[in-house]
Amino acid sequence: MRSLDVHTHLLPPELPRWSPIRLERVSECRARMLREDGTVFREIASNCWDATQRLQECDEAGVGVQVLSTVPALFAYQLPPERGHDLARLLNDSIASLCREHPRRFIGLGTLPLQSPDLALRELDRCIGELGLAGIEIGSHVNAWNLSDPALFPVFARAAGLGAAIFVHPWDMMGEERMQRYWLPWLVGMPAEVSLAICSVIFGGVLERLPGLRIAFAHGGGAFPGTLGRIEQGFHARSELVAIDNPRPPSAYLKSIYVDSLVHDPRRSFSSPIPGRSISPDIRWGCSRGARENTCSRSSTTGRGSASRATSRPATPGSATTSS
Repeated sequence: MRSLDVHTHLLPPELPRWSPIRLERVSECRARMLREDGTVFREIASNCWDATQRLQECDEAGVGVQVLSTVPALFAYQLPPERGHDLARLLNDSIASLCREHPRRFIGLGTLPLQSPDLALRELDRCIGELGLAGIEIGSHVNAWNLSDPALFPVFARAAGLGAAIFVHPWDMMGEERMQRYWLPWLVGMPAEVSLAICSVIFGGVLERLPGLRIAFAHGGGAFPGTLGRIEQGFHARSELVAIDNPRPPSAYLKSIYVDSLVHDPRRSFSSPIPGRSISPDIRWGCSRGARENTCSRSSTTGRGSASRATSRPATPGSATTSS
């Protein structure tokens, strides 16, 4: 069985000027991701847009198949709906094109303009029916909506009906105004966002109403596994506050939740962070190897690798997710 890496991000080699993130090439092998105000968000290597480079690194790492999804900074839920739809179409077309060119090496997840559920449904249908993608990647919330918001339920229902996988990735982290130093939005905010997302689909009744939904969460489930006991106790001890939209406890849904193993801790790489999960060394979920040498022949700079050695439970290709 070939290994499957389901948490990998990429973007097109060029982005429109109205995108919330633009690319400024530093060399043939590197580029800066620029915010709308011109400040640098991150510097990336060519494995983020160059399929040849990416496949070379996959071969070196022993990864047979990658699931491709967009860089979460490009969810762009803050854009006007039509403009967000335009960007989603551009990103999804790019991913689908790579999957068509390398059908045995890449599986694609689309992105949706979730700020407009009607447009999101239209794009979801296109992703699965026209582009042949395996599912979608979504954020841990959509502007002011948590994933329990009724406005988003039709998207989950349509995905379940289509058999589309959903990969939930944290973004736009809570409490950023209090986390201006030490990269805390990524270190503290992201794990909290993933836990918020999991609790939202449990307490909001999404998993209860859609038992066949194929949904996975990034970064090992974030803070959820470590605080599951507290979450479960809260459900029972303060049911008048917690069990208002769903009568069953969080523990009833653990076998409905997939997580990746992108936790950057070898002690957790071969153990499941969610009770009841089984592990297979043939499924590789996310880049947990940190920085590695970028083998782009036109540059000797160092970049983050796109392939991984992390493992998790068996899954049908495309039944889960992406990374940061």
